[in-house]
Amino acid sequence: MFKRVFIANRAAAARRVVRACADLNVASVAAYSDIDAAAPHLAEATATARLPGYEPADTYLHAERVIAAAKAAGADAAPGLRLPRRERRLRPRRRCRRHPFHRVDPRRLAAFGRKTDARARMASAGFPMHAGSGPLADLDALKAAAGELGYPLMLKPVAGGGGIGMARVAHARDLAAAFATARAQAAHAFGDGAVYAERCLKRPRHIEFQVLGDGATVTSALERECSVQRRHQKVIEEAPAPGFDRQRLAQVEAAAVAALAGYDSLGTVETLFADDAFGFLEVNPRLQVEHGVTEAVTGIDLVTTQIRIAAGAPLGDLLPEPATASGHAVEARVCAEDSRRMLPSAGRLAVFRPPVLAGVRVEAGYAEGQWVTPYFDPLLAKVIGTGATREAAIGRTLVGVKAFEIRGVETNRELLMNVLGGEPFVAGDLHTGMLASG
Repeated sequence: MFKRVFIANRAAAARRVVRACADLNVASVAAYSDIDAAAPHLAEATATARLPGYEPADTYLHAERVIAAAKAAGADAAPGLRLPRRERRLRPRRRCRRHPFHRVDPRRLAAFGRKTDARARMASAGFPMHAGSGPLADLDALKAAAGELGYPLMLKPVAGGGGIGMARVAHARDLAAAFATARAQAAHAFGDGAVYAERCLKRPRHIEFQVLGDGATVTSALERECSVQRRHQKVIEEAPAPGFDRQRLAQVEAAAVAALAGYDSLGTVETLFADDAFGFLEVNPRLQVEHGVTEAVTGIDLVTTQIRIAAGAPLGDLLPEPATASGHAVEARVCAEDSRRMLPSAGRLAVFRPPVLAGVRVEAGYAEGQWVTPYFDPLLAKVIGTGATREAAIGRTLVGVKAFEIRGVETNRELLMNVLGGEPFVAGDLHTGMLASG
């Protein structure tokens, strides 16, 4: 097992890793930018390491500073949980080979960073696919792809993630403008202007499958429903996915496990379900924000498992039995943003009091008095309600969101309560456009 883990992340993700390290009796070193100096996880970590500055590019995403700080801290491991554009900025495997600490990430991270490469890899492994193109060299290539895919279609960044830079094109007359805009946004966000096209699906559901591997063995920890989204960003997730035949889900799950043979960490195979068919979306080779709903229904601690796999523990020792679900879990992402316009909100948290309720787990990355800035993702906390039934889990999540006291910034609590208490969600009538259409 590792002796000292360096955590180059912030907010709820960093706090979660600090807790996992404590559970494993491993020392944790929490990096922090100047704007995060009052973050609660710093007091909970064994030690801290300052990364001078405020913006991501100068702190958490500055590869040389992160590596130097980890080295100075005497760390022998450094998990890379999700921050925007981390894969582009840090290049973990190449840089970290020169330094004496281990990445708690899959060796095959780069294989899934480019979405078209991931599509080709999964298709060759026999995983179900929806229609799409390769990287589009120019407008003529896009026009040819549009002729095959039809309208509407989606333009997506090849190097992208998190729904950033996606564009829906409904008519041929819009191709040129959408192509130029998509390329510019991709270049700005990811340092790579390449884009590709996929058929735009009608009312798709976003279903993802949690996988775990140690390099020799790969297994799964069931699926999550992530269809409640706004602007391609997940808002509410749950496990298990409601309304599916379990045998059918098991078939896709088995295909995901087979396609990721040799995988050596945590990962998520994301799919879209539309027209009565599953199709590949992307592989996220990291721990997901929504991992807590899987932990709640399977009893598997995904974070400690990830660390133990990276330290060399065989998967069979960590998970001797196949994962099974018990009960239901629903997660709501509480964000610092306006519920109506969906614009980020910055300010000082005059009041920040997470609820303490039976059947409700809160993963909060902030504390009262802390500043929320526009530099980072607006996620403040995750409220996870659990219960023996889906209805109970929804009810507990709704009560948890209502009871969360936050003043000083605008939040999306009103939106979350409307969705959780609304008839479509309760009935399981889920699709990725339900917020836009509602």
